[in-house]
Amino acid sequence: MSETPGTEAAAVPATSSAPSTDVIRVVVAKPGLDGHDRGAKVVARALRDAGMEVIYTGLHQTPEQIVEAAIQEDADVVGLSVLSGAHLTLFARVVELLAERDASDIVVFGGGIIPDDDIPQLEKLGVAKVFTPGATTMEIVGWVRANVHPA
Repeated sequence: MSETPGTEAAAVPATSSAPSTDVIRVVVAKPGLDGHDRGAKVVARALRDAGMEVIYTGLHQTPEQIVEAAIQEDADVVGLSVLSGAHLTLFARVVELLAERDASDIVVFGGGIIPDDDIPQLEKLGVAKVFTPGATTMEIVGWVRANVHPA
């Protein structure tokens, strides 16, 4: 796997050992076998640059790994990126696992190559928002700010 130096979207260091209550904590994840993460990294960086604490989980994460990271990191929101066509299965599983772990208060949004016809089904499953190609990082940042409140 090749990386362009400086494109990693790592967690922004907190100013204290306890999570801040006024900063939105975001886990950005690439579930499944999809190996393209440039879009996820761009979104992660935009959220970080907007003052949010961002944890990027990396490629090929299982829904179980994503939910575990969200809970361990005390995330307010999980952003999923899928380009492989497995969005219905993977997004649904993340939402289901959050419910099983009594963490349904963690907002889930997603993006990627998602047909318009699938968006209502994803919303019915509990995905709060779906961004498709053409969405700007400013739209995503604005939506997160308006719809996610720090714990």
